[in-house]
Amino acid sequence: MTARLTTNSPQFVPGGGVPDYGLPYGAVEGGGLVVRVGDRALDLAAAEARGLIDAGGVLREPTLNPLMAAGPAVWAEVRARLTALLREPPPDLTALLHPVDELAMRLPFEVADYVDFYSSEHHASNVGRIFRPGGSPLLPNWKHLPVGYHGRSGTVVVSGTPITRPTGQRSGPDGSPTFGPSARLDIEAEVGFVIGVPSALGSRVGTGAFADHVFGVVLVNDWSARDIQAWEYQPLGPFLGKSFATSVSAWVTPLAAIEAAAVPAPPQDPPVHGYLREPDRRTYRLDLTVEWNGTVVSRPPFAGLYWTPAQQLAHLTVNGARLRTGDLYASGTVSGPERDETGSFLELTWGGRDPVRLADGSTRTFLEDGDTVTIRASGGGVLLGPVSGTVVPAVP
Repeated sequence: MTARLTTNSPQFVPGGGVPDYGLPYGAVEGGGLVVRVGDRALDLAAAEARGLIDAGGVLREPTLNPLMAAGPAVWAEVRARLTALLREPPPDLTALLHPVDELAMRLPFEVADYVDFYSSEHHASNVGRIFRPGGSPLLPNWKHLPVGYHGRSGTVVVSGTPITRPTGQRSGPDGSPTFGPSARLDIEAEVGFVIGVPSALGSRVGTGAFADHVFGVVLVNDWSARDIQAWEYQPLGPFLGKSFATSVSAWVTPLAAIEAAAVPAPPQDPPVHGYLREPDRRTYRLDLTVEWNGTVVSRPPFAGLYWTPAQQLAHLTVNGARLRTGDLYASGTVSGPERDETGSFLELTWGGRDPVRLADGSTRTFLEDGDTVTIRASGGGVLLGPVSGTVVPAVP
């Protein structure tokens, strides 16, 4: 097989129509790092060992953390070398390329901290109307700061990992607590950003330094137990209703790969505080799809989020909290103005009031055991690695 790339996109030409994944990085179970090239994955450790690429040994590590910590100059150099190598491949490169569908993927980076934001005005307004009927959809602080919460890094799992239905306290019919498996298990379709370069404790990262620290992008499903969440979230916010599992893509797409998807971000009113102002206010046009047991039920648009990834990063560090290599922060649920653009089933079914009919004729309000949800996205001509998970019964 001869592997060649076009001069303007990293994809195989033979066979035609091979999707462009933007040279994302992954990690193989029982092996090392790989980079995806269409439907093949290049063994990076072997490529560096053979002298086909020199990255100072970071490509021979078990996770992406050393490469991510190396910084933007190294990221760009490695990406440029990979692109050149694949455009004019040496004869022995074929032996290092493996079919993606034959690989068992694992979490590609070691997660340091996990933070989830709440940055879609449409999502926040919908949730406000469902959880606080008759009240203001948005709380007074919402347009002044990117609301977020600190999650559990230990329950971030790679795409394909089964999701055990969580058990916890819920509000009963008379308002007193009951205990048992969640009956309102939900998803949150999000976009996550992976930190490469750390920052010092006590310092701040400004909005203009976003690309100096963020290595790449993953799709995120922040699974949510709405009945557990509704009972526990006041006054301190989400806890057990969200901490049981967060799924991420097996492939980390470099930030450079979605540069063509950059677009102006929505205007903000009222004006934000100085540390949240952006010298170049922009976001990414990433078009998500949500599949429920193979049926596309929603198409959330990322570009409409009120708070940008750069603002989220600036807010995350404004109090002096440091960044660590492997930190993951997610956008929060991506929802648009229409019902079929929502990123949660809470919104899609309006709190369970309006069931969704799937292609097999069955209907759903919230997730049932055995259900599979897959989130996909594209932007700037690049496909992001999907994130998928199947619900399994609660532990007795």
